Amino acid sequence: MYSTGIAYLLWLISGFGALGFHRFYLGKPGSGLLYLFTGGLFGIGAFYDLITLPMQVREANLRVGYHNAFLGAMAGGAHGPIDRTHTGGARSLGRKESLEQAILKTAKKNKGVVTPSSVALECDKGLDDVKKALELLVEKGYADLRVTKNGALVYFFQEFSEGGSHPDLEEM
Repeated sequence: MYSTGIAYLLWLISGFGALGFHRFYLGKPGSGLLYLFTGGLFGIGAFYDLITLPMQVREANLRVGYHNAFLGAMAGGAHGPIDRTHTGGARSLGRKESLEQAILKTAKKNKGVVTPSSVALECDKGLDDVKKALELLVEKGYADLRVTKNGALVYFFQEFSEGGSHPDLEEM
């Protein structure tokens, strides 16, 4: 995480922003080089940065946060869990929710019907991991692979459905 204090310190020691050290620090090497060669855009950019540096630090921190979240989602959580405290689920209690728990919660919420995509949206796992877990639950007999009336393949957990069926599924 970037610090506003360090950014201002670098702005100060780079000749009041003229050399652009603070820009390099905030992950903006292009504008850092531009400042370096033009004296902070002839002082105008350096003065602008004096006023907007706290906002630039916040933007840099957001950029890093989004980047880390994207990498974590793409790698199936390999870069650490994404903080999902806004969901009010197990993450907010500091306890890691298992993939099976996420699948079952999604099935309960959707009246027994889940897809790999719907589960992946609820947890920090990739689609391939979710699909493998769902196929394992089908092999063990906890779920069935079914077809909706519009032809989509879904996983069906009968115990979470009303009356053991679902109106959107084809009858077997």
